[in-house]
Amino acid sequence: MPDAAQNDAFVEFERVQKSYDGETLVVKDLNLSLPRGEFLTMLGPSGSGKTTCLMMLAGFETATHGDIRLGGTSINNIPPHKRGIGMVFQNYALFPHMTIAENLSFPLEVRKMGKSDREAKIKRALDMVEMGAFGGRRPAQLSGGQQQRIALARALVFEPELVLMDEPLGALDKQLREKMQFEITHLAHSLGITTVYVTHDQTEAMTMSDRVAVFEDGRIQQLAPPDQLYEEPDNSFVAQFIGENNTLEGVVKEINNGIALVQLDDGELIDCNPINVGVGDRTRVSIRPERVEFNKDRLKEGTHTIKAEVLEFIYMGDIFRTRLRVAGNDEFVIKTRNAPDQVRLEPGAQIEIGWLPEDCRALDA
Repeated sequence: MPDAAQNDAFVEFERVQKSYDGETLVVKDLNLSLPRGEFLTMLGPSGSGKTTCLMMLAGFETATHGDIRLGGTSINNIPPHKRGIGMVFQNYALFPHMTIAENLSFPLEVRKMGKSDREAKIKRALDMVEMGAFGGRRPAQLSGGQQQRIALARALVFEPELVLMDEPLGALDKQLREKMQFEITHLAHSLGITTVYVTHDQTEAMTMSDRVAVFEDGRIQQLAPPDQLYEEPDNSFVAQFIGENNTLEGVVKEINNGIALVQLDDGELIDCNPINVGVGDRTRVSIRPERVEFNKDRLKEGTHTIKAEVLEFIYMGDIFRTRLRVAGNDEFVIKTRNAPDQVRLEPGAQIEIGWLPEDCRALDA
């Protein structure tokens, strides 16, 4: 998808910077392109710059430097209400004194649309979010999930080409949030709407997005589809931020045929896939919990094995989560499927665990 983004960019950030005080940059030299119809999530911790990027795209913040383009046209000097962008916020931002139909009518009236056209579009938008019967109610008469559906309908009612969403599901309970994740994604794709979504919730980003831009310290650390972010993180920050991850500290001793020999801090030698590290560099080795095996019958040929001590065994329904002491790290976790032949480990047990070199990445320290 990134290639399509370059050739047929609909949303573009070119060398965009943002500073609030003239000194500290909260967004640093951002270059980003989205093709039409893409669902892109900006993911990162608080203060990483993701919301500021969204607000500059919406027009509520001004870029200190650089250009933001929509459909090839610079929008730096176009006010928010003339950008034709739909917005959905965490706090819904519905007008409490208006009925649901009046809330949806508002963006259409601003656009000078006739009454019969307004009514047709309101009906269509409410049906889209399965709220057709609620037009006469006021926001206070709806649940949080229903209000969020109405906020979504209001963002879609004037059929914008671009919709921006800022933590829109943050106030909902887990079950409803998961249901809404799938509904929003399905709606965006079925309508072909370009969507930029901001969240700090990595699960949300992974389940909803075509691509995810991982932000930290005002920069995109990695921009990739969710599976690539998880399986092939570019650096330690991405590896730690996306999903659960085991790390072991060490030094790269040699690199041969694309495989790094890493000496861990306790002296153990392991083979890894080197990512932007060279011989002599300190490294933080990354291994996903589900890539580690302790059942001898299941160890594949070429598996690297290492001694471990079981510290804790937790039954979690569909999986077992086992915490181990490995090479001096007491927080090393393995996840195994709850299967009839899966061994349950007792705390204090001394075992051997293993993984394939390609599942182990030597990243920046």
